Amino acid sequence: MSARDQIALMARYHRWATERLLSSIAPVPDAAYRQPCGLFFGSIHGTLNHLLLTDNAIWFPRFAEGRSPTLDLGAEIESDRTALASRLIDATAQWTGYVDGLSDAALAGDLRYTMTTGQPRVLPMAAALLHLFNHATHHRGQITAALSAQGHSYQSLDLAFLLFSDQSS
Repeated sequence: MSARDQIALMARYHRWATERLLSSIAPVPDAAYRQPCGLFFGSIHGTLNHLLLTDNAIWFPRFAEGRSPTLDLGAEIESDRTALASRLIDATAQWTGYVDGLSDAALAGDLRYTMTTGQPRVLPMAAALLHLFNHATHHRGQITAALSAQGHSYQSLDLAFLLFSDQSS
């Protein structure tokens, strides 16, 4: 599998896993959804906000617009859980479109940006994209652990299940 194919797969997985996670969270009572449960960003809601913030408001402008917003990584940017879920789905869709539109030269190049702390950084473009998708996987895993600890069920987010669904289509 080429780097382009792997990154395209990860962009598709990012959307698929986010949709599955959000459908598992939908029936969770609001009190449990918002209660502090030991996650780095406090609650399921806080962690989903962090994902929207990093995917949509920090990393996407770095990649697509060449600018580096300075934002608080724990900021709540969407208080309404239904709107937050919708915005997360939209954010994952924009990544699929962005990755699909990358030229081979851009994918082989570097991403230059400034961290939220003000430090300039350079990463290989392909590795930076893989970081973005891995970061989201990390936090989705935290959320599924919180759901499990609270006694809620959730759908498997394993990449293999996306691949199995491809085979049965």
